Amino acid sequence: MKVKLDLPIRNVKPRTSGITVLIDNGVPLQSFKDTILSNSELVDFVKFGWGTSLVTKTLEEKIACLKENAIDYFFGGTLFEKFLSQHKLTEYYDYCRFHDCKYIEISNGTYPLSNKEKAKYISEFSKEFYVLSEVGHKDSAASSQISSEQWLEYIQEDLEAGSTKVITEARESGTSGICASNGDIKGNIIDAILSSSLSVENIIFEAPTKQMQTYFISLVGPNANLANIPFSHPIPLETLRLGLRSDTFHLF
Repeated sequence: MKVKLDLPIRNVKPRTSGITVLIDNGVPLQSFKDTILSNSELVDFVKFGWGTSLVTKTLEEKIACLKENAIDYFFGGTLFEKFLSQHKLTEYYDYCRFHDCKYIEISNGTYPLSNKEKAKYISEFSKEFYVLSEVGHKDSAASSQISSEQWLEYIQEDLEAGSTKVITEARESGTSGICASNGDIKGNIIDAILSSSLSVENIIFEAPTKQMQTYFISLVGPNANLANIPFSHPIPLETLRLGLRSDTFHLF
């Protein structure tokens, strides 16, 4: 039975805005497959968080499932940083090629790397891959030292270096990067981003919690780009986007 309600218009896949990125932090294979098969039209990317891909024995089966359902994937930026810290970027290229990656994430959230240095790697990798870069530190104390002006500078620098989109760090817990250690969102940084000349279509906001998802949907609209979404949340997030949940009921 088709129900006709006045709901926000959602961009359909393949899309450049309204993107949903699920994070796989070690989801069991059958649960992974069930989620993907049940929600393929709602999910654009799966990120294999931090270095989990190296210890996931079912990685190739998961990737095959994503390919069958037209969902892209990439490995966490922390894995890039680990290879870089051991001077093994050639091996990282080989690793990404072996797994037929179209996208990679480049970050400097843990390893000491200036944004200018990061931009050089973005430029290099963008010759072969679509790069999703990340701005912000994993350590909340270090993140607190980045001003709104620096956030804008770093995002712009990443885009000019060749990033397809820039991800704003929040961690899986929502306690760093664009968030304070207590989970509060740094509204001054978000306001600076949204009021700048940057296209919001080029920004992916990490939003692992319902509070953060609601916040970005209320500011950007139903087609906000959101990442670090738990594997259990593709449908709850979609209802937030459509005003079918109390938190966003009155927005649309």
